[in-house]
Amino acid sequence: MSLAVKSFRHGLGARGRPAGLATLARARFSTAQALRADIDASPLQPGKQKSKTGTLPPYGPVGVAAALEALPDHPAKPTLFSHEFALTDRVALVSGANRGLGLEMAMALAEAGARAVYCVDLPKQPGPEWTKVKEYLSRMTGLQGEGRLEYVSVDVTDQEAIWKVGETIGDREGRMDACIAAAGILKPHTDCLKYPAKQFQEVMNVNVNGVLFTAQAAGRQMRRFGNGGSITLIASMSGSITNRGEPWVSYNTSKSAVLQMARSMACELGPERIRVNTLSPGHIYTHMTAQFVDKNPGLVEKWSDLNPMGRIGRPDELRGVVTWLASDASTFCTGSDMIVDGGHRAW
Repeated sequence: MSLAVKSFRHGLGARGRPAGLATLARARFSTAQALRADIDASPLQPGKQKSKTGTLPPYGPVGVAAALEALPDHPAKPTLFSHEFALTDRVALVSGANRGLGLEMAMALAEAGARAVYCVDLPKQPGPEWTKVKEYLSRMTGLQGEGRLEYVSVDVTDQEAIWKVGETIGDREGRMDACIAAAGILKPHTDCLKYPAKQFQEVMNVNVNGVLFTAQAAGRQMRRFGNGGSITLIASMSGSITNRGEPWVSYNTSKSAVLQMARSMACELGPERIRVNTLSPGHIYTHMTAQFVDKNPGLVEKWSDLNPMGRIGRPDELRGVVTWLASDASTFCTGSDMIVDGGHRAW
């Protein structure tokens, strides 16, 4: 018998199969068992997550947890934009939304799938920008929800009136999920040692009281329906720094108060899954800043030179962050300040 045949027969098992194949099969089975045990022991398993971190989203686990739970033949679909970032069927209240940053943010929430976004502002009737945006949304294709804009005229400094608006929305929609308190005012340059009491109080009344009352109006409905929610207070980089060369003592003081207001509310409302954060924009070209920029040649260049990007910002550059804050993509974020200032504070 040749050496080759002897070697082959030496490798056969009792049933004529190569002994190496049986060993390999056992090794593969053992490896599969070990992998399964590792997966079962993973802290990312949905069951373990729920027991340690609380209630999972209504649409179930996502990300790695979803992959670990899925059966081999289970269809795999992306969820980041269809679930976490989506605002499908959500209801929102946005103040200062007749135009400017408020309108930009209201439109973003509608595009993200919100059923209805209630735009609150002082004018009795909405302006041409708001009307144009509403019409534009009505013919936008691919929306995940109704994308319905509703306008409500109310003075945000009237606590009883804005609370009533919140109650009306809750009665009509049966829920309240997101709030953006964007109404604010900025007065002309005024020497801090000559600042009139009436003017100072006016700024504080809108920028602080009005923000609180708006957050209360939405938060009371979030508590009423027990679904949690997200409240975003629009602060400013001016709340934590002083704008060089701009005597805005009332504005800066009001925005500092908004930062602390959000932190305080976040700590109180966290157990109810109502999150409260602030957004601090840098120099953004809006109706409010245009009153300074358009009348002062060279001011755009001056402000642009104050950040590493060398320009001032656009309102649409805040769409992503407010949508993130309003959505389930940020459910572990509360009491935080999101700074979007082109790097102004990084120098």
